[in-house]
Amino acid sequence: MAAAGPTAYWYLTRSTGAVALVLLTFATALGVLDLRRWSTPRLPRFVVDSLHRSSSLLAMVFLALHILTSILDGFARISLIDAFVPFAGSYRPFWLGLGALAFDLLVAVTITSLLRQRIGYQGWRAVHWLAYASWPIALLHTFGTGSDIKQAWMLWLSVVCVAIVVGAVLARVLFGWPENRRRRVGALATAGGFSLFLLAWLPGGPLGSDWARRSGTPSSLLAHTHSATNSSGSRR
Repeated sequence: MAAAGPTAYWYLTRSTGAVALVLLTFATALGVLDLRRWSTPRLPRFVVDSLHRSSSLLAMVFLALHILTSILDGFARISLIDAFVPFAGSYRPFWLGLGALAFDLLVAVTITSLLRQRIGYQGWRAVHWLAYASWPIALLHTFGTGSDIKQAWMLWLSVVCVAIVVGAVLARVLFGWPENRRRRVGALATAGGFSLFLLAWLPGGPLGSDWARRSGTPSSLLAHTHSATNSSGSRR
């Protein structure tokens, strides 16, 4: 049975998800830029590494809180299994599954980072590339599942996150990746293509009408949502 109104867990779910997205964006941008190449006496390499590592770990902490509060909230039936097994849930299964997939990728990166000495640099680096895939997947999860995407603050926050990562890719291509033209072209095409996809998809998707039903929200929750009033924005 869905709760009669938004609970503290619901607000915690929204806030921890937003903070996790910001931290993941920051960690991804630092990884793309590879600022260690431009380290200076004022900004030594170990400081940059520490920033990247700390932001990544904090992102994992807030993701864990985001998942925990989603399960405890009780508005939608989200289980612990849904958090790890992609596309297995009943609430917006595809979009919730993207969140599970992004989390699984980050868990794999975290575990291999802890075992880096055992698996070797090449193995660790191969898995570490998954961190870059986790960011666009997490962003799509935010758009598809988030209740606040039509709110101006969340929309602008998402726009800034996209701009930061795309800007990092441009900076890396223009100044930090001169030796591999094919890789530079691929990075630019990927960043540009993803940005164009968002511009084309969002107006008719999460920002369009009837997204709650089209995204896979169970009919029982739709009926409950339409009958309840939430002064800070309904649970779509």
